[in-house]
Amino acid sequence: MAIKDALLPEYDHEMGATRRLLERVPEADFGWKPHDKSYSLGQLSTHIANIPNWLDPTFDYTEFDVATLPDGARPTVPASRAELLQRFDATVKKGRAKLDQQSDATMAATWTFKNAGYEVFTMPRAAVVRSFIMNHMIHHRGQLTVYLRLRNVPLPSLYGPTADEG
Repeated sequence: MAIKDALLPEYDHEMGATRRLLERVPEADFGWKPHDKSYSLGQLSTHIANIPNWLDPTFDYTEFDVATLPDGARPTVPASRAELLQRFDATVKKGRAKLDQQSDATMAATWTFKNAGYEVFTMPRAAVVRSFIMNHMIHHRGQLTVYLRLRNVPLPSLYGPTADEG
């Protein structure tokens, strides 16, 4: 089995679970923060929706320095939940197509993530997909569940029943 064929079902599952959660984000609360040092609800949701975009630099380059992103390259908070979901759906579709194009040799090749020249990590691209993209998204999705709970938004089932849904 090709490496991508092992990762694609996981990608589809996690992106579906993430979309179910993003569907619950109340746009009226996009500016709400649980703490001054925290992302706002809109910023966190936008960050989550953008994570699949990392598949492009992961496979297009052997290393990437986040400090080289031009001003204005980071996504802004959308005006509505509909726009948030539209952006997410587009990044998921594009990311899935990128992942589906990869050979085992490409998946096994290393990729380096840097910040202002400092090496944050180097690992095989398959590990980048799992950790830097999917696990990263799952981590922030967990934060989003807390934000939504604090706003009294019923949580969808992600891996099993929630207190709100059987």
